[in-house]
Amino acid sequence: MSNNDIFRNALGQLKEKLSPETVVVLYGPRRTGKTFLLKKIAKDLIKKEEILFVNGEFFETQRWLSSQNPKLMKQYIGNANIFIVDEAQKVPNIGQNLKLLVDTYPKLKIIASGSASFDLAKQVGEPLTGRKKTVSLFPISVSEVIETYGREYYESLFEENLIFGFYPKLFSLKSRQEKKEYLEELTNAYLFKDILEMDGIRNSKKIKDLLRLLAFQIGKEVSLQELGSSLDLHKDTVFKYLDLLEKSFVIINIRGFSRNLRKEVNKTSRYYFYDNGIRNALINNFNDIGLRNDIGELWENFVIIERIKKQSYQSIYSNNYFWRTYDQKEIDWVEERDGKLYGYEIKWNDKKKVKEPKLWKETYDNAEFKVINKENYLEFVTDNNGGE
Repeated sequence: MSNNDIFRNALGQLKEKLSPETVVVLYGPRRTGKTFLLKKIAKDLIKKEEILFVNGEFFETQRWLSSQNPKLMKQYIGNANIFIVDEAQKVPNIGQNLKLLVDTYPKLKIIASGSASFDLAKQVGEPLTGRKKTVSLFPISVSEVIETYGREYYESLFEENLIFGFYPKLFSLKSRQEKKEYLEELTNAYLFKDILEMDGIRNSKKIKDLLRLLAFQIGKEVSLQELGSSLDLHKDTVFKYLDLLEKSFVIINIRGFSRNLRKEVNKTSRYYFYDNGIRNALINNFNDIGLRNDIGELWENFVIIERIKKQSYQSIYSNNYFWRTYDQKEIDWVEERDGKLYGYEIKWNDKKKVKEPKLWKETYDNAEFKVINKENYLEFVTDNNGGE
């Protein structure tokens, strides 16, 4: 079974957002298939469009694309009406140069992407203000697996996916040992590459230790002071590392929700991993579900990330939070959409009935509340109605 066969929602988003006078920028974690997606869209459009596909790692591409010389650019662009540049972050001043292309060739449609998405985001941010549309590519989503192979196939591998995650390459690997080795290689060789290539960042061991600590705190508030004490780092350094890990698509920061009530906690964060497989590789635990004492954390991370994928791919615009009071009343996941609040409690063990917190109901009388469990989660992460 080839991972190249898997339907990707981002492909449709790329085609939909592709338009003149705009640069579509494809972001996402390493090894999630960005280059494959660019080649796929080029193949799909080649029959009706003239396409120029270049790699920013090549010196010749760097030379003309960073030249600031419209005549030289014209020699290479030729009659193309779609220009795709992969590894775009390797081109000096790529943001300024893409802006020059947009200004000089108003009919040209442009897509840019790169393995170092964080570096690319820094370079294209300001120069392309108002001229940029973004598409995020995640590891494979549950909805994409079902779309490609059907629900029966997905459910047959559900527990294995919960442990090993959804990186595309995993779907072409046959044994658990191969999957484990791939995730260990991915974690050791690629996870920190973008961060460690930055000036002034050298301590990969500290970053990895930080991630290990976060891996044991899924669904819990994180204290910069406590993390710093455990790692022998200043809390400002911890904050810097967390910010870089978030921008590098390793973790996601979720803040506490509050309307400034004195009982509500709102100045802390919870962190989730973009993929369960990465999280488990960091702590070297690929045990079956029946042998784990962290299934609640795995389940919460899985459901939240799948929900974020759904929000991104289906353009569900939401501010995401958790909610907790100082006397330990809490809701795992809160969405603020169109001025309304939706609270979700995420439970692996659905035998114990979960009640809506009284203070939540009293404070936000128009808010909704729902428990997400193994019986109903597929609707939460894959349906097409835009919400609950």
